[in-house]
Amino acid sequence: MEDDQEFRREIRDWLAANVTDDLRGAGGAGRESEAFEKRLAFTRRLAAAGWSTLAWPVEHGGRGASLERQVIFHEEFARAGAPGRVDHIGVTMVGPTLMEHGTARQRERFLPGIAAATELWCQGYSEPGAGSDLAAVATRAELDGDCWVLTGQKVWTSLAHVADWCFVLARTAPVPAGASRHAGLSYLLVPMRQSGVTVRPIRQLTGDSEFNEVFFDGARTERDLVVGEPGQGWRVAMATLGFERGAATVGQQVGFQRDLDDLVALARRTGASADPGVRERLTRAWIDLTVLRAHTLRLLSAPPATGTATVIKLLWSRWRQGLGELAMTVLGPAGVASVVDGDGEVDRWRRLFLFSRADTIYGGSSEIQRGILAERVLGLPRQDRR
Repeated sequence: MEDDQEFRREIRDWLAANVTDDLRGAGGAGRESEAFEKRLAFTRRLAAAGWSTLAWPVEHGGRGASLERQVIFHEEFARAGAPGRVDHIGVTMVGPTLMEHGTARQRERFLPGIAAATELWCQGYSEPGAGSDLAAVATRAELDGDCWVLTGQKVWTSLAHVADWCFVLARTAPVPAGASRHAGLSYLLVPMRQSGVTVRPIRQLTGDSEFNEVFFDGARTERDLVVGEPGQGWRVAMATLGFERGAATVGQQVGFQRDLDDLVALARRTGASADPGVRERLTRAWIDLTVLRAHTLRLLSAPPATGTATVIKLLWSRWRQGLGELAMTVLGPAGVASVVDGDGEVDRWRRLFLFSRADTIYGGSSEIQRGILAERVLGLPRQDRR
């Protein structure tokens, strides 16, 4: 449609004027500490121009953009090499959750700060003994007058070291006799900048520390900052995960295509493309990415269905991990050499290989995702977990 083409030109022109050379390609998964202050300033410019909350309904301060326009935005954002945003947890997860499950006061309090990127968020789900099995969370919250008091530990908490708020899944009541373990959990909004919260960075294989351990030792939050009913947080927590993966996946795949194109060019320069096995793997990567994009667009345009996000996550995580492995083959010995501040291109591919090991773990491990599909979509018998 002509209107959509005009929209594409509008966002393309804005990005051309605002994505400077020092920002292009900065940040993103595995590189969240890179140029953080500059990326934060860019994110706030993006927000001020109304692009950050493109998908939000107009009544909540967004543009109410169609799915087609959301896809266009993420495509152009990726093609421009725009830096990794620092507000994505708030915009894509917390904001939509508050619109659907929050109170009017909660929406009034938090949506403006999320939209303007003046308040950043992190996710408090996983724990040392409760990763993919979130129902096993041990963090507790008890009422003390007008406040919830939290005690416990969260782990793999991305961006906790820069976040102002955390949405926390905590147990506020024991599991009733005969009830599911999911009962008694609550979804709390907790301020991070208080004496009862300690954040400890976790150093990764890449050398970065974008995720953290978070300790709650008497941390407090207001009584009415529970989203949904106390004890009914599981439903809210699952709704948040459903919002996590949407049109942004298309932009992610544009970045994947750029990585693949660059790897093909590297293979030609190094002579690795002369190897029939490498050529076959590069071709297979292109075919699989083309299929992934077509499948993603089909699923996004179809009516919401259980398992859609799970299938997409399974496919892209396996693809990206495979690309990292292929990059090491193309680089040869240079890919495994221990080099500090070495060649930037070698470092790029080594970082992709190392960080992509986590792709099939975070956001729900592939094993758990397959179990969800088997039981909830295909209706297969529930696995015996004794």
